[in-house]
Amino acid sequence: MNVIVVGAGSFGSWSARKLLEAGHQVTLIDSWGPGNSRASSGGETRVIRTVYGQDEIYVEMAKDSMDQWRVFQQDSGEKLMELVGSLWFCGEDDSYIQAAAPKIRSLGLDLQEYDLAEAAQRWPQIRLQGLNKVILEPTSGYLKARLACQTLVELFVRQGGNYLKGAVQAPAIDQPVHELKLQDGQVLSADVIVFACGPWLGTLFPGLIGNQIQVSRQEVYYFGTPDGNTAFDRGNFPIWLELIDPIYYGIPSIDRRGFKVARDERGEDFDPSSSDRTPTLSLVEKARDYIAGRFPALAQAPLIESRVCQYSNTPDGHFLLDRHEPSGLILVGGGSGHGFKMGPSIGDRVRDLVENNTTEPLFGLSRFAGKLTRTTQFDHS
Repeated sequence: MNVIVVGAGSFGSWSARKLLEAGHQVTLIDSWGPGNSRASSGGETRVIRTVYGQDEIYVEMAKDSMDQWRVFQQDSGEKLMELVGSLWFCGEDDSYIQAAAPKIRSLGLDLQEYDLAEAAQRWPQIRLQGLNKVILEPTSGYLKARLACQTLVELFVRQGGNYLKGAVQAPAIDQPVHELKLQDGQVLSADVIVFACGPWLGTLFPGLIGNQIQVSRQEVYYFGTPDGNTAFDRGNFPIWLELIDPIYYGIPSIDRRGFKVARDERGEDFDPSSSDRTPTLSLVEKARDYIAGRFPALAQAPLIESRVCQYSNTPDGHFLLDRHEPSGLILVGGGSGHGFKMGPSIGDRVRDLVENNTTEPLFGLSRFAGKLTRTTQFDHS
C-alpha cells in the first residue's frame, strides 16, 4: 500500500520504518523535522524502563521495545541507548514496583532491593532521609531522543522511504480520506494516512479528539556538578526516580550536559507551536530545593541548561492508537509522558492496524466517549 505518516517523532518514525520494512511505499512528513525543539520527542534523553505497576501490557511493550532499540542501535552504528540502571527511591508505599515485579522477572529481567544502609554504602551521593528503601532496575537506562529520531529518519530515507518537511492541512473526516493537502499547495495521495503528530492531534481534529489529548507544559533542568566531581556522571550514577509526591526523576550527566532533573506532573496547558519556552523561575527554585535535599553535593549547583517541552496527555494516561471511521485515518498519540521508549512496539502495532485492522481496546478511540478517571503513568498501580 501507499501510506503517509504525519509526524517524525518516536511514534511516527518507528511506524514509518515498520511499514517500509513490511514492503509498503511510505512517505513521512514533519513540519520542523525529526527531533526538533517543539516536538514531544525532542530533547537530549529519555528514560527507558520496564516498571509499570499492574499494567503488564506496558511491561511487555517496554521490554520488546528495549530489544528492538538494541538491534536498531547496532544497525545504525549510533550509540542511542545505554542501560546504566534505574534507582527507584521508595517511601512506605512501593506497590507500584512490587505489582510489576512478577511480570518483569518472567521476562528475564531483574529488580534488586537495598535497605538504607546498603544504599548509603553503594550510592553515597544520595541523602536517604524520608526513604524506606531503594530498588535498582539494572536492565534500564536512557535513550538519546533527538539523535534517535534523526537517525530513524536518515535510515528510513536510505532504505527507500520518502521524507518531506512540510505542514499538513487537517482533512475532513466525514468520508474516506485518501488525499492530504500541504500548506504549500501540494496534494499527496495514499491508501492509508497515519497521523502520529503528538501534541498537534487535538488541534488538527478538534471535534474528534480536542481536549481528550491535553498538552501540558513540562520543564527540564540541567544542573552543573561541582568542579572535577565525577560522582554524578554516566557510569558512576544511574537514572533515578522518586516515588514520593511530588515525583522527581533525573538522568546523570551525559555528554557533559549536566545533571538532568525534571518533575513528573501535568503542567499548565501549552501550545506546542507558539508558546514561549522560557523556564519558570519558581519551578526552577523548587527543583533546586529538591536536589539540595536529596543530593547534598549539588546544593549550590548552577542551572546551566533548561528545556520546556510538553506531554500529550490522554485523560487515563493510556496511548491512542486506533482507526477512525468513516475517514479510515489511523490516529496515534497520547504518549502521556512515557511514550518515547515505546516507539518500536507502537510501530509494530501501527503496521498491524494498517494491514489487519487490529488494535488494543485499551488504546481505542471509543473509550473517550465514556467518563475516564484522570490518571498518570504512575497512578496505574
